[in-house]
Amino acid sequence: MGLLALLWGSTFLWIELALRALSPLQVTVARCLLGAGTLLVLCLVTRRRLPRGRAVWGHVFVAAFWCNALPFALFSLGQRTVGSGLAGVLNATTPLWSMLLGLALGTERGLRPVRAGGLLLGFAGVVVIFAPWQGAGQAGWGALAIVAAAASYAVGFAYMGRHLVGRGHATLSLSSAQLLAATVLTGLSLPLGGRPPAHNAPAGLIAVVILGIFATGITFHLTYRIIAAEGATNAATVGYLLPVVSLVLGFVVLDEPFSPRAAAGMVIVLVGVGMTRRRSPGDAGPPAPPVDAPAEAPTRSGSEEHPGQIVR
Repeated sequence: MGLLALLWGSTFLWIELALRALSPLQVTVARCLLGAGTLLVLCLVTRRRLPRGRAVWGHVFVAAFWCNALPFALFSLGQRTVGSGLAGVLNATTPLWSMLLGLALGTERGLRPVRAGGLLLGFAGVVVIFAPWQGAGQAGWGALAIVAAAASYAVGFAYMGRHLVGRGHATLSLSSAQLLAATVLTGLSLPLGGRPPAHNAPAGLIAVVILGIFATGITFHLTYRIIAAEGATNAATVGYLLPVVSLVLGFVVLDEPFSPRAAAGMVIVLVGVGMTRRRSPGDAGPPAPPVDAPAEAPTRSGSEEHPGQIVR
């Protein structure tokens, strides 16, 4: 979880630098392509096969849209006007969206007063960050795109947990296939991507490579492993640590201004997220499926295992 937070939290820094060399959609396609290539190489080394079957690939493409293609594009578009530190803070709303979705789907049982208060407090923190009373203008639209990306992550995590994880496929195979599908989806939009900046900064091109290999390929595989081990909602709680990483990197590397209002909003969001994750002693999480290992025992014909269930 800590390694994932460091890699994922640095994503916003690499996007900020990559946008100096490529257009937003070009950054999106490049990171999907490099991430998919990285995981496919790991598949070859570990002798993992990609999943087979139209039904599985149909789910893979749907998950790739919500968890990769759409949020990656929204982050690249949003960070044209939003700094990397603030982008990481707004991305911390993913656990809140994940909880709302869990309530809608019935995977979250009940809403106790403490958790309901945390949900309201978290979104109040988002309002503080947006500061609509100041008329944020173009930066406000960029921030809105990043919040939409955070919500898209929540949808993607839930879909992956419900339709892909625990179905007898290795997580490395699934993550490789999903980034491959995301490359296809984003590649279709490349003709609409616009022109890159006039001056291709070498640092931007290096950032694209790091973004694709480490902050996309390795990071996404770690996300899949956590979803398989702990469930989609718990995986989303990595958002606890992202704002700290993104704010520190933005301040130290990019010399971004430290906004007391954004810092206050971050604290409010994280406190709210912490309240939503509080469980009563009687609450029990779902059993964890084997991580990165396909189930070997077949299930009974005509029956379907539940998301997160161990196939024995």
